Amino acid sequence: MDVKDFKIQWFPGHMTKARRMMEDQLRLVDVVVELLDARIPDSSINPMLRQMAGNKPRVIALNKMDMADPVKTEAWLQKLKQKSVPVCSIDCHTGKGVKQMISLVKEAARPVTEKWLKKGVKNRDVRLMIVGVPNVGKSTLINRLAGQVKAIASDRPGVTKQKQWVTIAKGLQLLDTPGVLWPKFEDPETGLHLALTGAVKDDIYDRRDALVLLLQEMLEKYPQQLAMFYHITLDPVDTAETVMEKIGAARGCVKAGGVLDLNKVEQMVLYEFKTAKMGRFTLDEPK
Repeated sequence: MDVKDFKIQWFPGHMTKARRMMEDQLRLVDVVVELLDARIPDSSINPMLRQMAGNKPRVIALNKMDMADPVKTEAWLQKLKQKSVPVCSIDCHTGKGVKQMISLVKEAARPVTEKWLKKGVKNRDVRLMIVGVPNVGKSTLINRLAGQVKAIASDRPGVTKQKQWVTIAKGLQLLDTPGVLWPKFEDPETGLHLALTGAVKDDIYDRRDALVLLLQEMLEKYPQQLAMFYHITLDPVDTAETVMEKIGAARGCVKAGGVLDLNKVEQMVLYEFKTAKMGRFTLDEPK
């Protein structure tokens, strides 16, 4: 199957309202933290958000570093640093890298704070906003920064609804906003990678097609890890379909009469990839 044939039935009627809300809120903040998924740093970029942020100081944080290929994460960090934007990798569940992110935010805000001081304004909090596609970990990060549950965290896209101000450190205030996707997927591979990592809801794409394309990528990029995790032997002639059958046999996914239950294989493999039970993988290549 060619990734060009992967379709997402995406009709985000609420996105227009969310965009207007974010445009209004951006006027209130000094620094924008762009949260990307370390497994898909390119696919999780939201062009609409970058356009709206304009020339505001920006920090990029690659979240879910614990779920991504560490070698490729480092390559992505080096690539993004070349664009003269402060960047770091974080794990918002454990807090790893979060202090570095806060330091980068304060450094990015320095021109703003110096401008206030010249005007005689002292002790004004730096206001920042964390933006990103749904399910990239914004609410979990905000909860960690605030030290208590201030925002609703969920693994379902689009759970955060209400605007919330959160004091996250001395001199730093954060404006929480809903994750926003752009209304149209220009690149089918972007849509696929967002689907595989949980940024879009399962019911707007064909899960079997997603599994076939995922296994094709795994066979190309991580064949040894795939074989080891599922305790299967891969042959040079294997396709995504034959790998599905091998996984089903290895895991005992059978119906009455010994027929392989491919629906069970589909559900299991997609879940084990999305939750990193299969291992640490990065789908976007740092070219």
